[in-house]
Amino acid sequence: MSSSGESDSSSEKGPRAIVAGHGSLPQGLVNAVDCISGRASDFLVLSNFGLAGPDIEEKLREEAARNNIKVFFTDLPGGSATIAVRRMMRTDPSLVLVTGANLSTLLEFVFQTETPPAEAARISAEKGRGTLVAFGDGETKPVAASGDR
Repeated sequence: MSSSGESDSSSEKGPRAIVAGHGSLPQGLVNAVDCISGRASDFLVLSNFGLAGPDIEEKLREEAARNNIKVFFTDLPGGSATIAVRRMMRTDPSLVLVTGANLSTLLEFVFQTETPPAEAARISAEKGRGTLVAFGDGETKPVAASGDR
Protein backbone atom coordinates (compact mmCIF):
# COMPACT_ATOMS: atom_id res chain seq x y z
CA MET A 1 0.00 0.00 0.00
CA SER A 2 1.34 3.39 -0.81
CA SER A 3 0.47 6.98 -0.36
CA SER A 4 0.21 8.08 -3.90
CA GLY A 5 0.54 11.79 -4.08
CA GLU A 6 3.46 14.00 -4.61
CA SER A 7 1.33 17.13 -4.83
CA ASP A 8 0.27 17.69 -1.27
CA SER A 9 -1.61 20.94 -1.08
CA SER A 10 -4.85 19.17 -0.17
CA SER A 11 -4.11 16.55 2.43
CA GLU A 12 -2.00 18.02 5.16
CA LYS A 13 -4.06 15.81 7.46
CA GLY A 14 -3.20 12.69 5.48
CA PRO A 15 -5.19 10.43 3.18
CA ARG A 16 -8.98 10.43 3.46
CA ALA A 17 -9.73 7.13 1.69
CA ILE A 18 -8.25 3.89 0.37
CA VAL A 19 -8.60 2.91 -3.30
CA ALA A 20 -8.27 -0.87 -3.70
CA GLY A 21 -8.73 -3.30 -6.56
CA HIS A 22 -7.24 -5.41 -9.27
CA GLY A 23 -3.80 -5.03 -10.82
CA SER A 24 -2.66 -1.50 -11.50
CA LEU A 25 -6.18 -0.07 -11.81
CA PRO A 26 -6.22 1.57 -8.35
CA GLN A 27 -2.87 3.27 -8.96
CA GLY A 28 -3.94 4.31 -12.46
CA LEU A 29 -7.14 5.90 -11.19
CA VAL A 30 -5.31 7.80 -8.46
CA ASN A 31 -2.61 8.84 -10.92
CA ALA A 32 -5.32 10.29 -13.17
CA VAL A 33 -6.79 12.13 -10.15
CA ASP A 34 -3.35 13.61 -9.54
CA CYS A 35 -2.92 14.66 -13.18
CA ILE A 36 -6.26 16.48 -13.13
CA SER A 37 -6.40 17.83 -9.59
CA GLY A 38 -3.03 17.39 -7.88
CA ARG A 39 -4.92 15.64 -5.05
CA ALA A 40 -3.60 12.07 -5.12
CA SER A 41 -2.50 12.45 -1.52
CA ASP A 42 -6.16 12.15 -0.50
CA PHE A 43 -5.80 8.40 -1.20
CA LEU A 44 -3.83 5.34 -0.22
CA VAL A 45 -3.64 2.69 -2.94
CA LEU A 46 -3.80 -1.09 -2.61
CA SER A 47 -3.56 -3.56 -5.47
CA ASN A 48 -4.75 -7.05 -4.67
CA PHE A 49 -2.24 -8.53 -7.12
CA GLY A 50 -0.64 -11.64 -5.61
CA LEU A 51 -2.65 -11.40 -2.39
CA ALA A 52 -5.21 -13.83 -0.99
CA GLY A 53 -8.43 -12.61 0.64
CA PRO A 54 -7.12 -12.70 4.23
CA ASP A 55 -3.98 -10.78 3.18
CA ILE A 56 -6.05 -8.09 1.47
CA GLU A 57 -8.24 -7.70 4.53
CA GLU A 58 -5.22 -7.53 6.84
CA LYS A 59 -3.55 -4.81 4.75
CA LEU A 60 -6.76 -2.81 4.50
CA ARG A 61 -7.34 -3.06 8.26
CA GLU A 62 -3.76 -2.04 9.06
CA GLU A 63 -3.74 0.98 6.77
CA ALA A 64 -7.23 2.10 7.76
CA ALA A 65 -6.29 1.95 11.46
CA ARG A 66 -2.90 3.61 10.96
CA ASN A 67 -4.41 6.49 8.97
CA ASN A 68 -7.82 6.72 10.63
CA ILE A 69 -9.54 6.01 7.29
CA LYS A 70 -13.22 5.05 7.17
CA VAL A 71 -13.83 5.29 3.39
CA PHE A 72 -12.92 2.69 0.77
CA PHE A 73 -13.30 2.78 -3.02
CA THR A 74 -13.08 -0.56 -4.86
CA ASP A 75 -13.33 -1.60 -8.49
CA LEU A 76 -15.77 -4.53 -8.53
CA PRO A 77 -18.84 -5.13 -6.37
CA GLY A 78 -17.95 -8.83 -6.02
CA GLY A 79 -14.17 -8.46 -6.04
CA SER A 80 -11.79 -9.58 -3.32
CA ALA A 81 -11.10 -6.05 -2.06
CA THR A 82 -14.83 -5.38 -1.77
CA ILE A 83 -15.37 -8.66 0.06
CA ALA A 84 -12.54 -7.78 2.46
CA VAL A 85 -14.06 -4.38 3.25
CA ARG A 86 -17.52 -5.93 3.69
CA ARG A 87 -16.00 -8.25 6.30
CA MET A 88 -14.48 -5.25 8.04
CA MET A 89 -17.87 -3.53 8.05
CA ARG A 90 -19.30 -6.34 10.18
CA THR A 91 -17.21 -5.14 13.12
CA ASP A 92 -17.08 -1.45 12.23
CA PRO A 93 -20.39 -0.11 10.90
CA SER A 94 -18.89 3.39 10.54
CA LEU A 95 -16.98 2.28 7.43
CA VAL A 96 -18.24 3.42 4.01
CA LEU A 97 -17.61 1.38 0.87
CA VAL A 98 -18.10 2.60 -2.72
CA THR A 99 -17.82 -0.17 -5.32
CA GLY A 100 -17.43 0.30 -9.05
CA ALA A 101 -15.33 3.40 -8.45
CA ASN A 102 -14.36 5.37 -11.53
CA LEU A 103 -12.39 8.54 -12.20
CA SER A 104 -15.45 10.77 -11.85
CA THR A 105 -16.19 9.24 -8.45
CA LEU A 106 -12.69 9.88 -7.14
CA LEU A 107 -12.51 13.41 -8.53
CA GLU A 108 -15.81 14.31 -6.90
CA PHE A 109 -14.48 12.94 -3.60
CA VAL A 110 -11.29 15.03 -3.62
CA PHE A 111 -13.22 18.21 -4.38
CA GLN A 112 -15.58 17.64 -1.44
CA THR A 113 -13.04 19.26 0.88
CA GLU A 114 -15.49 20.72 3.38
CA THR A 115 -17.59 17.56 3.58
CA PRO A 116 -16.83 14.74 6.02
CA PRO A 117 -15.28 11.78 4.15
CA ALA A 118 -18.23 9.40 4.66
CA GLU A 119 -20.72 11.91 3.27
CA ALA A 120 -18.31 12.90 0.48
CA ALA A 121 -18.10 9.22 -0.51
CA ARG A 122 -21.87 8.95 -0.80
CA ILE A 123 -22.06 12.13 -2.89
CA SER A 124 -19.20 10.85 -5.05
CA ALA A 125 -20.93 7.51 -5.65
CA GLU A 126 -23.97 9.33 -7.02
CA LYS A 127 -21.78 11.50 -9.24
CA GLY A 128 -19.85 8.51 -10.55
CA ARG A 129 -23.03 6.57 -11.28
CA GLY A 130 -24.37 9.52 -13.23
CA THR A 131 -21.36 9.63 -15.53
CA LEU A 132 -21.90 6.15 -16.97
CA VAL A 133 -23.51 6.62 -20.38
CA ALA A 134 -23.75 4.36 -23.42
CA PHE A 135 -23.63 6.05 -26.83
CA GLY A 136 -23.97 4.69 -30.34
CA ASP A 137 -26.72 2.11 -30.59
CA GLY A 138 -27.21 3.22 -34.19
CA GLU A 139 -30.87 4.02 -33.63
CA THR A 140 -30.92 7.09 -31.45
CA LYS A 141 -28.74 10.08 -30.93
CA PRO A 142 -27.48 10.96 -27.47
CA VAL A 143 -29.46 13.64 -25.71
CA ALA A 144 -27.34 16.72 -25.12
CA ALA A 145 -26.90 17.66 -21.51
CA SER A 146 -28.24 21.10 -20.67
CA GLY A 147 -25.74 23.67 -21.86
CA ASP A 148 -24.11 21.28 -24.39
CA ARG A 149 -25.96 22.48 -27.47
